[in-house]
Amino acid sequence: MTDLVSLTGVDVSTTELDIEGMTCASCAARVEKALARVPGVTGASVNLATERATVRAAAPAAPGDVQQFVDAVVRAGYQARPVVHEQDPSGADEHASTNIGDTRVRQARRELGALVLAALLSAPLALPMLTAPFGIASVLPAWLQLALASIVQFVCGARFYVSAYRAVRARAGNMDLLVALGTSAAYGLSVWQMAAHPGDAMHLYFEASAVVITLVRLGKWLEARAKRETTDAIRALAALRPDRARVKDELGDVREVPLEQVRVGTIVVVRPGERVPVDGLVAAGQTHVDESLITGESLPVAKGPGERVTAGSVNGEGTLDVTTTATGAETTLARIIRLVESAQAEKAPIQRLVDRVSAVFVPTILVLAAATLAGWLLAGAPAQTAILDAVSVLVIACPCALGLATPAALMAGTGVAARHGVLIKDAEALELAQRVSIVAFDKTGTLTTGKPTLVAFESFGIARDAALALAAAVEHNSDHPLARALLAEYDAQSAPSRSLDEGEDEGELREPSSSLPAARHAQAVAGRGMQAEIGGRIVCVGNDRWLGELGAEPPAQARARAEQLEAAGNTVSWLIRAGAGEVPAETLALLAFGDTVKPSARAAVEQLAARGVRSVLVTGDNRGAAASVAAALGIDEVHAQVLPEDKAVIVAQLKARTGQVVAMAGDGINDAPALAAADIGIALATGTDVAMHAAGITLMRGDPALVADAIDISRRTYRKIQQNLFWAFVYNLIGIPLAALGLLNPMFAGAAMAFSSVSVVTNALLLKRWKGVERG
Repeated sequence: MTDLVSLTGVDVSTTELDIEGMTCASCAARVEKALARVPGVTGASVNLATERATVRAAAPAAPGDVQQFVDAVVRAGYQARPVVHEQDPSGADEHASTNIGDTRVRQARRELGALVLAALLSAPLALPMLTAPFGIASVLPAWLQLALASIVQFVCGARFYVSAYRAVRARAGNMDLLVALGTSAAYGLSVWQMAAHPGDAMHLYFEASAVVITLVRLGKWLEARAKRETTDAIRALAALRPDRARVKDELGDVREVPLEQVRVGTIVVVRPGERVPVDGLVAAGQTHVDESLITGESLPVAKGPGERVTAGSVNGEGTLDVTTTATGAETTLARIIRLVESAQAEKAPIQRLVDRVSAVFVPTILVLAAATLAGWLLAGAPAQTAILDAVSVLVIACPCALGLATPAALMAGTGVAARHGVLIKDAEALELAQRVSIVAFDKTGTLTTGKPTLVAFESFGIARDAALALAAAVEHNSDHPLARALLAEYDAQSAPSRSLDEGEDEGELREPSSSLPAARHAQAVAGRGMQAEIGGRIVCVGNDRWLGELGAEPPAQARARAEQLEAAGNTVSWLIRAGAGEVPAETLALLAFGDTVKPSARAAVEQLAARGVRSVLVTGDNRGAAASVAAALGIDEVHAQVLPEDKAVIVAQLKARTGQVVAMAGDGINDAPALAAADIGIALATGTDVAMHAAGITLMRGDPALVADAIDISRRTYRKIQQNLFWAFVYNLIGIPLAALGLLNPMFAGAAMAFSSVSVVTNALLLKRWKGVERG
C-alpha cells in the first residue's frame, strides 16, 4: 500500500511490505537497516509480530521504488512482497488482514508438520536412552540411525541453518546459530565414528542432534501459533459493521445499497435491532441505542433528533433516520481499528534471555573449541584425540537443556493455568505479566456484571407490592433491558424460593405470575418508556422527560432521592398514572436501575494489592457510576467518561508516569485499543472476541479475581524459566572445561546433556502443583 500524506508541505509516501523469514528481533533490525539504506527512504520500521515493514520516503513511491524496497529485503536474506489493500468502508483492510491470517495459518501448519515429522523420527533414536537403565538394549543399526537423523538434521533443521547463515552475515549470534553448530557437531561426530568404527552403533550421537532440533522446533511452533493471532483482532473489529445500508432519497423512497456507496450527508434508515452502519446525527425518530461495545456505557442510551450515533452500535426499539457525518476510515469504529494496529506496531519485541546470552555464548564456544584443538595439537596429542576433544566441547555446549528450559516451563505453567481458567498466549505475555505493577480495570462487564438490575424501588401513596405489580404489568411485553430487570425483580419478589439454574440469564425467568393486573394496549413510546391501560387508566413507566410531559409531580423527597441515585450513576425511571378528565396525573413510584459489582471484584483488588500491584479504574461510564464502584472496591484512582482512544492514552500516561509495567483488564470492543497499548492485555472471555484477540492473557471465566491468578502463575512460571536457564548454563560451565581438558569424552558429554534435560523438565513439572491464589 502506498499512502500520501501532506506534512509541512512535503508529500510523504508510506509503503507496506509483508516480510517472510524473520525469526527474532535481530532479523527485524537487519531488515530495517537494509530498507533504510535505499536512496530516498526517510525511515523504516518492522513489526516482528505482524511480519510487516513500513517504509517512509520523501516522495511518492513509484513501482520501481517499491521493487527497490523488495530487492533490499531479498539482499538481506529475507523474502518480501508489497501489501495489496482493498479498502473496505470501515477503513479496515479486511482483504489484507485476511491474507495475513491465511499466511499465518499456512505457516503454523508447516511448523506443526515439521515438528511432528521431527518427533516421529527422533523417538526411535532417543528410545535406547530410556530403556538402557532397565537393561533393555534397543539400539538401532548404525545405517538406520544415520537415515533418521539425516532427515531431521537437514530437512526439519533446515531453517536453523538458514537463520544461522543470516546471523553470520550480520556478524551476530543467536539461538539458531547455536542450534546449528551444536547439532552439526553431534551429527558430524557420529558420522565420523560410524566411518571409523563400522558396525559399532553404540557410540553414536545422532539422538543428541535430532532431539535438540525437535525440542527447539516445538518452541518455534508455539511462536508461530501466537503470531497467527495478531490479525484476528482487526478482522473481528471489521466484522462489526454491516455490509449494506438502507438509504432514503429526496422523494422519501428507501432502498438498500452496498455500504461503500453511502456518502456524507446521505440519510440512512436504521430499523430496530440493526447495527448502525455509519457515524451520524439522528434526523428523525426516537429510540435507545446500545453503545456498550463502543463507548463502555453500561445501559442503552436514549437517542432523538440532533443526537449522535456511532457505527457498530445497536439500535433498540425505534426506527431512526440518520444523517451520515462520517464513513469509511473516518468512523469511530475505523479509528479504533487503526489504534489497535498502531498500538501493536509500537510494541518492541522482547529480546529473549537465551538469545542475549547466546550472542556472547556462541563465539565463546567457538573460540574454546578452536583453542582445545590447537592446544592438544601443540601438546603433541594425536590429531584424532585433538578433534575428539574439540568436538566434545561443542557437544557439551549443544543447547539441549537450553532448548527445553523455556518451552518446558511454559507448557507446564500455561497448562496448569488453563485448568484454572487462565489462558496465556505466549512467552512474551508471560514475561510481561510477571512484571506487572499496575492493573487498569475496565468497569462494565469486568468489575461489574454489565447487566442492569433494579437497585431501588420506592412507592408513594401506594403499597410497594402493588406498585411493583403495576410496573411489571406495564413492562410485561417489553424486551428492553430495563424491563427485563424489572420483571426479574418482580419474579423474585413473587416467588422468593425460586433460584436461577446455572447458566440461566436473569432475562429468561419464567412468565410473571397470573396475579399481575390485566394490562391492555401496551406499547413502547420511543425516547420515553412504556405504557399500558390498567383498570381504565393509562399507566406509564418512563423517564424524567415523560414525567414532565404528563404533568406529574413527585414528592420533594422523591426528587431529592432521584438526584442522589443519578449522581451514583443509576438510571432513574418513574411509575406514573396518567391524568383522566379532572383527575390529575400522579407519581406512584421511583425506579432506579444500575450495574452491580461482581461478588469477586473486591477480592480481586485486595489480592493484587497483597502482591504489590495497584488497581486503577478506567471506564467510559459516567463519573457517578465510576466513583460508586471505585469506592465499593477500594480503588483510589478513577478515570471516567473515557472514549476508546482516550483509554489507550491513559494507559500510555500510566506507563510514562510510573515507569512500571501496566496491564489492562477489559472485555469490550472499546477496550481493544487500551489492551493493545498496555504492556500486557488481560481479556475476559465472557466479553468480545476483539478484546481477547488484542490481549496477551484471556480469563475463561468472567471472574476478575483471575487477574491475580494470571499474575501469580506468570511469576511462578518465569521463575522456573530462570531456574532452568541457570542450571542449563551451570552444566555447560562445568562440562566445557572438563571436555577441553580431555576428561569428558563425547559419550559422557551426551549423557550430561540428557541429565541436564531431565533436570530442567522435572523442575518445570513442579508447576503442576499450583492450585491458584487463595480466596480470602
